[in-house]
Amino acid sequence: MGKLPLQTPREVEANLRSLGFVYKRTNGSHATWVREADGVCQRAIVQVDVAKKQFGPYLMKMMIRQSLLSQDEFCSGVLKKPKVKSTPDLERSLESAIEEEKDA
Repeated sequence: MGKLPLQTPREVEANLRSLGFVYKRTNGSHATWVREADGVCQRAIVQVDVAKKQFGPYLMKMMIRQSLLSQDEFCSGVLKKPKVKSTPDLERSLESAIEEEKDA
């Protein structure tokens, strides 16, 4: 995590779209973007002030915090894969599920 890049509203919206956020509505100059919860990520709502020419450090940090993502993920528009610990029980259950699927 390096220096915080300052982005324009278009760049932020493009990153949010690539991270799975969906545009919901605009109230005044604030656009609302929502990412619904799935098995990996929690539900997140981000407010983007589309009237700004470029966001300052404070607003960038607030949007990153609202998105529940890391600074790198938010600014690059790429989600990192969650780390899953492999255990012998998990491996056995996956193998048995695969075998059952083959038999069916």
